[in-house]
Amino acid sequence: MQRPVHLAIGQVHPRKGEYRRNLDRLGAMFARVVAESPQPQLLHLPETALTGYFLEGGVREHAMTAGTLARDLAELHRRHARGRSLDVAIGFYELWEHKLYNSAMYLSLGDGEPVIRHIHRKVFLPTYGLFDEERFVERGQAVRAFDTPVGRVAMLVCEDAWHSLSGTIAALDGAELVLVCAAAPARGAFRVDGVPGPASLARWERLVRELAEEHGVFVSLAHLAGSEGGKLFAGGSALVGPKGDVRVRAPLWGEALATATVDLADLTRARADLPLIADLQTMMPHLVANLGQVMARERAELSYEGVASPAEAPTRGAPPERHDRSATPAAHNRAVSPDIDPARENGAIAVVRACDAGGPPPLEIDPELTTEWLLHFIRQETAARHFEKAIVGVSGGVDSAVTAFLAARALGPENVIGVRMPYRTSSPESLLHGQLVIDALGIEGRTVDISAAVDGYLSTAPDADATRRGNVMARVRMITIFDLSARDAAMPLGTGNKTERLFGYFTWHADDSPPVNPLGDLFKTQVWALARHLGVPSPIVDKAPSADLVAGQTDEGDFGISYEKADRILNHLLAGYTPVEIVARGFPPTEVEIVRKRVARTHWKRKLPTVAMLSHSAIGESYLRPVDY
Repeated sequence: MQRPVHLAIGQVHPRKGEYRRNLDRLGAMFARVVAESPQPQLLHLPETALTGYFLEGGVREHAMTAGTLARDLAELHRRHARGRSLDVAIGFYELWEHKLYNSAMYLSLGDGEPVIRHIHRKVFLPTYGLFDEERFVERGQAVRAFDTPVGRVAMLVCEDAWHSLSGTIAALDGAELVLVCAAAPARGAFRVDGVPGPASLARWERLVRELAEEHGVFVSLAHLAGSEGGKLFAGGSALVGPKGDVRVRAPLWGEALATATVDLADLTRARADLPLIADLQTMMPHLVANLGQVMARERAELSYEGVASPAEAPTRGAPPERHDRSATPAAHNRAVSPDIDPARENGAIAVVRACDAGGPPPLEIDPELTTEWLLHFIRQETAARHFEKAIVGVSGGVDSAVTAFLAARALGPENVIGVRMPYRTSSPESLLHGQLVIDALGIEGRTVDISAAVDGYLSTAPDADATRRGNVMARVRMITIFDLSARDAAMPLGTGNKTERLFGYFTWHADDSPPVNPLGDLFKTQVWALARHLGVPSPIVDKAPSADLVAGQTDEGDFGISYEKADRILNHLLAGYTPVEIVARGFPPTEVEIVRKRVARTHWKRKLPTVAMLSHSAIGESYLRPVDY
């Protein structure tokens, strides 16, 4: 009879680039693990657990040999584990044979020297979207299972698990438990399939459940938690059984220890009910031969490139039947059942058509989830910059109100300063609504009239038009915010939303200057939804949005399109739809063009200044260090 296996998933929040500090904090987790009853035999930790993930050019500074890490963990174990044996699986940036890797190590810790049982080097390196891993580390070349005191184990690092072949190789090599070390930033402020947390977490859980069920293995998924420069790791680590059943989930956002006891006999029961891995073992020689034929054909087809005419190419058999690529998408969205009796329903054959033609991610957000996400963001970014307080320019608009409401919840009202900065032509309503926010939250309020400063400068430019005057006002307001920030040791919080940022509807090096912005990835319509959830006073939420730089000015009047329409079009553009495709989906061409032109002509406002590159170490080009450590 097999003994039960006791596992623990350690969900950690490393301070980026602070290896020694993170190692010390891990000591407390070691102590907690050995105090559990029953004591876990294995502690599974995430990808890059002791340095943080987004190191970029800092990888070369923090990469270490497996031996060095093993010795450090053995010393930590000696101090905190009270002599009890413990296996540890941990992700780290590795230096091996003068090359850098994103790796995971499995080692056994006890009375003697640490025993390194296996090192897996990440095979699939994401280099798309916000990821650029292959620029900084090398690819691994293999997935293998190996024997441990808890059974036969395989390890994968993050994107390795997105390729089903990785799990297949591990299972064919005899893995009973697959450990997935991950550092995946949370995305999608809405829930999917009832899974707690952001949409990306549901995708992860679906991946590991399918990996477990298809191959009849246990899968442990260890996620990072915490914020790295605005990219939040949601946590939500999980252990999945061999029938795809979730055995335990760790909580969202913070550090946690999730423990479980598993019976390896469950593998036998799962594989008897669904013997997919046995079927695969039987067919593998044929499939490998088939794969060789496919690869040979692919190489042959490549060799035909550049042939002068089809007659000069070797004669080949007819290609296998392929989908008609000229068919319209709608043709592939129809399902016709061949099993319906034509005589039924008066001889009519039932035709079922897809009602969902696809599209971008939903604009609707889960306001409760979004609030919790942003509260953690504000707390962690404030602490990372060594502040305890925050300062917000309270304009009387919905964006600054939502920012102030979030800051008060995250840091406490006593640690938030709201500043009203009227100009002599500002709307009295703006001043009133700014005070409404201050009073509703009980935060400290300040009022700084910027009229004298603005007029003093503009006295030398009597011909300045409304745009120039508005830019001066916006920059004087940022001078005020940053000066008060220095005086009161309070971190400035930005208030610009995603729609304004994409439209370039802000003053460069003014509205966009604060180092931390909780709303910058929320469309305006999403900010309104969040405002209602937070309880922002309705006079602020319901009024027409305005920069209040010129009397009678409104945002939507300046745009020539409403926020509601603009956000829907922007959502499609950002999801990869071309203007032609967006029009084909029913949007008016004139409105699509308004949005396209505004985004296209304001890219420069969303970038740092352009610097002539003259050296091999140009900042932001070759010298790459994240801003947050």
